[in-house]
Amino acid sequence: MEIKGREISSNNFPLIIAEIGINHGGSLDVAKNMVYEAAKSGAECVKHQTHFVEDEMTEDAKEIFPPNANASIWEVIEKCALNRDEEFALKQYAEELGLIYISTPFSRAAADFLEEIDIPAFKIGSGECNNIPLVRHITKFKKPIIISTGMQSLTSLDKTVKILNQGKIDYALLECTNLYPSPPEFVSLLGISELSKKFPNTIIGFSDHSIGPHMALASIPLGASIIERHFTDTKYRKGPDISCSMDPSELSFLIKKSKEIYIASKNQKSRTTPEEDVYKFARSSLVADRDLKEGQIIKEEDIWARRPGNGEIPGYLFDEILGKKLKNSIKFNQQLKWENFVKD
Repeated sequence: MEIKGREISSNNFPLIIAEIGINHGGSLDVAKNMVYEAAKSGAECVKHQTHFVEDEMTEDAKEIFPPNANASIWEVIEKCALNRDEEFALKQYAEELGLIYISTPFSRAAADFLEEIDIPAFKIGSGECNNIPLVRHITKFKKPIIISTGMQSLTSLDKTVKILNQGKIDYALLECTNLYPSPPEFVSLLGISELSKKFPNTIIGFSDHSIGPHMALASIPLGASIIERHFTDTKYRKGPDISCSMDPSELSFLIKKSKEIYIASKNQKSRTTPEEDVYKFARSSLVADRDLKEGQIIKEEDIWARRPGNGEIPGYLFDEILGKKLKNSIKFNQQLKWENFVKD
């Protein structure tokens, strides 16, 4: 899967997506500052949320209050949404800084607008994951799609995945828990492995709403090729997603450590070349544990393994020496050599 030339696969570092979302509170200046801080922290990609509230919701939404807000969802979104001109300006600013800019459309009108301003990929949030008409509409644009799968089961994803496959869309599925923040007892790192098993030819990632970078970092050796986390320029701002957002220092930490963990997760179990010098002194060599005489048959009490490991017979061959006959006398603590024994 590629987004604006950036390869996303198990053969590359995880793509870290800094989600600005609605943390800007409806201010373009604040949104730009968040984009700037994300770029300065080393981000490759920022994500926005595109809300056209009249096409997104019905009047019933004015009576629905999210658990992480003290206003109705209609009021929250109406207050925090950027208009068309503002979002286009934000996209241009992000791209001037060398960032990949993507967004989540929450309505058909929002999807059409994002296609008009030519975003390179779409993000579909957990709430819209099984919004079949919207998913089908977005696939018509033939661009890569990243989908969060919070509040979904492996079975309930089947219809959405079928639409993506039928449309021959490059896509990724992100494990997600839709609690803001997500306590560890509700985060499913196992879900990453389960998604990989259920959809083996799919890019898998992790959309993280927990506090701190630990869960996101833990997702990497489990196969996450994309990590998405909310981002803010400062945690002193107010907003429904600020509590589970990373600030610039945490974003920088996540990017750096994700690369280190990715590299380590690909290393096979073996002795490395740089370990050779350590191996010479850290391992043991077989030695005589008492003075031994010529012609003596070696028993367990006659030999032992001691550092350094520069001897000819390593300690792990202890059992192979038992029962062998000495050709010559050996003094206590003298390293053993193959030439000391009568050939079988």
